[in-house]
Amino acid sequence: MRTWRRSAAIAIAGVSVLAVVLSGCTSQNAVGIDVPAQVDAPLPEATVAELQDAVTTAMTATGSTGAIVGVWAPWSGTWVSGLGSQTPDGGEVTADMQFRAADVTGAMTCDALYRLAADKVLSMDDPVTTWVSNLPKYGDITLRQLCDGTSGFASYMGTLDSLVLSNPDRVWNARELMAYGISKPQVNAPGVSFSASPTNFDIAGLAVERATGESLSDVLAERVAGPLGLDATSLPAPAPATPGPNPLTGHWSQPNAEGAFDCAAPLEFTEMSSSYGGAASGAVTDIDDLGRYAQALATGALLPADNDRFAAPLPVGGDQPTWFTAAGGAYQAGSLIGQYGWTPGYMVAAFADPETGMSVAVVLNNSGGNKMSSAWLAWELAAIASKAPAASGQTMPEAGLPWTAEQMRESITGNAICAPPAG
Repeated sequence: MRTWRRSAAIAIAGVSVLAVVLSGCTSQNAVGIDVPAQVDAPLPEATVAELQDAVTTAMTATGSTGAIVGVWAPWSGTWVSGLGSQTPDGGEVTADMQFRAADVTGAMTCDALYRLAADKVLSMDDPVTTWVSNLPKYGDITLRQLCDGTSGFASYMGTLDSLVLSNPDRVWNARELMAYGISKPQVNAPGVSFSASPTNFDIAGLAVERATGESLSDVLAERVAGPLGLDATSLPAPAPATPGPNPLTGHWSQPNAEGAFDCAAPLEFTEMSSSYGGAASGAVTDIDDLGRYAQALATGALLPADNDRFAAPLPVGGDQPTWFTAAGGAYQAGSLIGQYGWTPGYMVAAFADPETGMSVAVVLNNSGGNKMSSAWLAWELAAIASKAPAASGQTMPEAGLPWTAEQMRESITGNAICAPPAG
């Protein structure tokens, strides 16, 4: 398995800043992404048919009426599309719609923290107590452990989800969310093992604000979205709102007393306060920005080449494949690096291969199903795209993903909350 450490320099033939399909607005501090140049062509029809079948199957399994997907295979072509409908009653889904970025937000929060470390504003080995007050007895936990997911802090979600379900407009204070997280028993001793928790990103966001004297929203705009040209990506104000002026309708299906879901009438959940997700999952984006961000995250575009963000990945869990690890606010799945997750209304995933430049991004508009569903779908899409034939004058890279599309399909359908229509 490849190491997470990015090489000090990437200077091989055919490598360039991707500026054709995954382009965004530029800024004075614009950052390039070193990946192979994207062929300006659609993916072959046979590949698109496989990809579309994978997405529609996942939509059915998760009770999603719609999805937006982007697949970029630099040697072959691209496929960016909206599928399904906004609601069971209809409404076109277009590829330019906005949605909540879910846990991809947490990776962006860690981008900001690591950039501050690169600028010598702070050290990733600083105790969290240096930058965040009201954390008694936690001086042995570092900023690095927040992003690595090894702090041991429990999640503030779960127990609060029912309150959000009944009152999505409520504005939450980040310190209130932190208090819920640290009030629970720690899930492991600091540095011992990985455990996903939004409390880590919440505290990391507070540290960013303390270190800069700015809001996290402004820091992400200045140090992440702006340099990468992500003009549809932001951390909105906490006032209740949809994910943007042209939002993908979100749903959050709930099981009945017997554990069954009403797949014909999913509960709509598009408007809410961004404060519940906050630094962990409160950002909004669109599919083009999400695909470009995945490439930037995978290649370490925002950080110095000698950074150690992904130097020491840890297993995600004993029940997960050995090729699935975590570090630095992101996950590695085989050769892919990215993030995935859930937020009320949406399930999102974005992964990229730093060598081939292949990037996949997807959003499903129902968050009621298994929280791994978006990751499984992204990995299924990656397995299909990795075998896309090379366009004229291009060379197909060697495929090396440690799973098959069929295996990911089985994970999705085996955890379905909704069954395909009879007949």
